[in-house]
Amino acid sequence: MTLIWHFIELLCNYLLFYMYIQNQMSMRRKTSSLIITKQRTTEKKYKNNQKIARIRRQRGYQWEDTIVKRFNNTNEWKAFRLGSPSIALPDVLAVNTNNSTIFTIEAKSGTSTSLPVPADQIERCLSWIKTFDIYKKRNVLLAFKFLSKKRIGIGKYESRELREFFKIWDESLEITDCVCTYDGKFFAKINGKRKELFLKECPMPFKTKQRTSA
Repeated sequence: MTLIWHFIELLCNYLLFYMYIQNQMSMRRKTSSLIITKQRTTEKKYKNNQKIARIRRQRGYQWEDTIVKRFNNTNEWKAFRLGSPSIALPDVLAVNTNNSTIFTIEAKSGTSTSLPVPADQIERCLSWIKTFDIYKKRNVLLAFKFLSKKRIGIGKYESRELREFFKIWDESLEITDCVCTYDGKFFAKINGKRKELFLKECPMPFKTKQRTSA
């Protein structure tokens, strides 16, 4: 009888040990699965962010190219795409020698309801027009293009009117981060608050989707 009880005790201990091992293995599998899932989610978010950034750059390049082509299709204007933030160049340089006029242009395009312009980009455009003091008329233009689709979520859009604005930067203003809204209003961003600025619309020498008022 003693041997039987000893055998039963050993069997019970073995079953308990087996259940413990199975439980530990299960927890490890769940942990590994969770880590893999998190890694895949992180990789997916990273790839999505890369894709979004690439699309935004492409939209910006296309808008810059459009502006250049429009200027170059006129008789008196010549324009060049310079855009290179790494070496502090404006997006577009446009000149009219006959009228002694030069524009440095910062171009923004997108599907949102507002398009930002960092202060350093306005500053670099101002630096360039000050360099070309041979021209009598020198302006910094902020060119905004709100595409005909509005982003309402990740990969979701709704149709709207395409709008373009060509704002002349007022050199008397303090240089700050700014934003232009879909209705054409322009704001400085100071300490997290918006202050409306009233910039003039520049009449362009070519056909646009420009709106002088919303």
